[in-house]
This record gives sequence, structure tokens and C-alpha cells, in this order.
Amino acid sequence: MEAVNYGIALLEKIPMSLILLAARVGIGMVFLLSAKTKAVDWNLLDALTFQLQTSPSLPYLFEEYGVPLLAPATAGWLALYMESWLSLLLFAGLFTRLAALGLFGMTLVIQIFVLPGSWDVHVLWVAALLLIMARGPGLISADHWLGRMLGGR
Repeated sequence: MEAVNYGIALLEKIPMSLILLAARVGIGMVFLLSAKTKAVDWNLLDALTFQLQTSPSLPYLFEEYGVPLLAPATAGWLALYMESWLSLLLFAGLFTRLAALGLFGMTLVIQIFVLPGSWDVHVLWVAALLLIMARGPGLISADHWLGRMLGGR
């Protein structure tokens, strides 16, 4: 029993900032890789300047999904840029909670309208995003650095 308690004590010493960084990078990569499939030639500069060319098949994909309220071309464009920008914000730890909230909303839309049978994967995404929304970005983040520079907490 002493070995178990020692192991638990050791695990409890893992810095929360490291856990949050892993959550941000992990879930950010899921969505960034998805964004890259929606563009003809994804690159950082074009993503940041809204110059990405959407894949010609993207509207058909979103037409097949049947996401309500949005035209397929609009839904595809929004998905491309939300996945790109929100992932990059998570990586930097900038506007982190807002970025996580946006990806949380996207996950709900994907679960309800696009891939309802993939709840096992989506619940993992939701867990990571809820952790980030609840605990913030951690010390290894632009939000933390800016907060210190601006006299916040």
C-alpha cells in the first residue's frame, strides 16, 4: 500500500501547467489537422491572412453532412478558419478559454449533426476542452504572460 501511496504522491507532483499545455497542444492538433484537409494548400501565412483556398470538394462534404442553418460552402469556410485560428490560439495560449469554447461548440455540432456515432472520440475532445476552459491555459501561455505584463493575476 505504501508503494501505491508513493506512486500517487509522485503523480500529484506533475505540474498543472504541463498538463494544460499537453491538453492545448493535443486538442489543437486534432482540429489543425482537420483544417488542413479542408484547404488546397494549407500554410500558416495564408491561414492568418484569410487567403486559404478551400478544397473544391468541401461544399459537397458539408452538403452530405447536412449541417442546418448554413449553406454548405459557408459552413466549410467557417470550419476551415475556425479550426485553423482556434487551434493556433490554443497553441499560443492566447484567448485560450475563448478558443476552447469555440472548439467545444464545434465538437457539439460535429457530434450532433456530422458524426453522431463517434461519441467515444468526442467525449475525449470535450474532456480536454472543459479542462482548458475550467483551469485556463496555465503558466506556459501568452495569456499568463500578458496577464503578468498588464498587472492581472
